[in-house]
Amino acid sequence: MPAITGVQGRALPLRGDDIDTDRIMPARFLVGVSFDGLEKHVFEDDRKAAVRPHNRHPFDVAHYQGARILVVNSNFGCGSSREHAPQGLHRWGIDAVIGESFAEIFFGNSVMIGMPCVTASSADVRALMDLIEKRPTAQLTLDLVAGTCETEGFRCQVSLPPNVRDAFTSGAWDTTGMLLDHYEQVDAASARLPYVAGF
Repeated sequence: MPAITGVQGRALPLRGDDIDTDRIMPARFLVGVSFDGLEKHVFEDDRKAAVRPHNRHPFDVAHYQGARILVVNSNFGCGSSREHAPQGLHRWGIDAVIGESFAEIFFGNSVMIGMPCVTASSADVRALMDLIEKRPTAQLTLDLVAGTCETEGFRCQVSLPPNVRDAFTSGAWDTTGMLLDHYEQVDAASARLPYVAGF
């Protein structure tokens, strides 16, 4: 299982509190049997509503294309528990999210796909958003071990619950991969369970 100790790259600022999963991934895109193609529909309704030249959605702004780090405000990912929301963001290219706070289920679903969601103070998030908007080519370095985010002229503390940080840095976040790597142990355990016999 791959360890994730940090992410480096350009960032995309997305302002607004309480951005829910219905906005991140509208319900009509939940009908597929896989997550393939979800990246095309991230914030689709919000993006269609922001059509004026000077009111484009950040996910449609040319200089944010290829960003690997999403910067958000408070209670990001609230609403329904759909795992399609973090899946769509991750498939779009987002490898980590920095925010003031996250909805618990969104946070957990993000951990399961290897996309760290770290928290920073409101003041630091605002300063980081301002910096990215002024310098969209800025390269950020998010270090999960040191608990920092930095770029030229800026540095702030970020945090993760210790058990989650340890899961990322050890590779234990990939629970499915751990099971598959030790499937003989799974088989052996299931063979000892009387209620599994015959299946």
